[in-house]
Formats: sequence, C-alpha cells, structure tokens
Amino acid sequence: MPARLTDGVRVAEVGCGTGHALNLMAPAYPRSSFTGYDLAGDAIDRARAEAADWGLTNVSFEVLDVARLPSDPLSTAVFAFDAIHDQADPAGVLSRVRAALEPGGWFVMMDIKAASALEDNVGNPMAPWLYGISTLHCMTVSLAQGGAGLGTVWGEQLARRMLDEAGFVDVAVHDVPDDPFDSVYVARTP
Repeated sequence: MPARLTDGVRVAEVGCGTGHALNLMAPAYPRSSFTGYDLAGDAIDRARAEAADWGLTNVSFEVLDVARLPSDPLSTAVFAFDAIHDQADPAGVLSRVRAALEPGGWFVMMDIKAASALEDNVGNPMAPWLYGISTLHCMTVSLAQGGAGLGTVWGEQLARRMLDEAGFVDVAVHDVPDDPFDSVYVARTP
C-alpha cells in the first residue's frame, strides 16, 4: 500500500472526526488525494482548519453520514479508526465501504481488541472499562439513531463475520505494537 500511495491513489476515511490522520498522510503522500467523511460538522470544521493551517491541497473533508458513502469515483483505500462500531447501521456502512473500493482495494479498520463473547473477555483487565465505555457512549450513540448498538466490544469474531458478509476477502487482523487496546484489520475487495 505505501508504494501505491506514493504513486498516487484516491483514499477515503469514514468517521474521520477532526481529520488528523488524513492531515498526517496527505503531506507524506502528495500524489494521492484524501477525503474524510464525518457526521459531525464541528469536527469537520477543525479538520479543514488544520489542513488549511498546514497548507495541504490534496485533502478535503465533507459532512456526511457514511451510510451514504459515495462510490463514484472509486477509492483504492478506505480507512476507519474506531468508527464502525459506533454506526447506526454498521453492516450497511461496511457494504458502502466495499462498494466505494476499486477491485483489489484495501479497507483498513482499526478497532477495539476484544472478543465478541463476554466470557472470552473475562481475563482482559481492561474489559470492565471497555464495557463501561460501550454502555455509556458507543451503544447509546448507535441506539439513539435507531441503530444496531454494537458497542465498543463487538469483538474480532463479529467483525470478521461482518467483513465477510460485506464481501471483503483476505481479512487479516494485526496487533498494534504500541496500542494494547486496538487491532488493525486489513481486508481486500475481490
């Protein structure tokens, strides 16, 4: 992927928040174009301000419910950082991400490192904290929109199943060396 980014491709991020990740990638890969999407207008305003302050011309940000992620033009890569489990329709968002990617495209998703079954998280010293965040924030964000309410601890097993059902292939899950809370999922489109 770094070689493709160096050559110049189209990249999107769903649930980009204040856009800092894309604002870091844009100067590292000046031939690529980056678009961040988020529902929160105030976050998008901050993303745009940072991009302007840094003089970036290959990154843009749009207020958008990512359940309506555009598929034209297609992207080579789509990123999601701790965003899918908060969606009202996470399965629908994964399907939209799949539709927005070119054949052989990459979906890179960073999300909470946990198991899907409660009993498989009992030995995790962070489990009570993760379930607390899930109950008080992540589930309620989704449920308030009439959504699925996956929550923070939706887990690797469910994430893999949902990626498979959305049509992704070659799903790999990686530990993050300096972040014991998250895993990185890398999936491809056929």
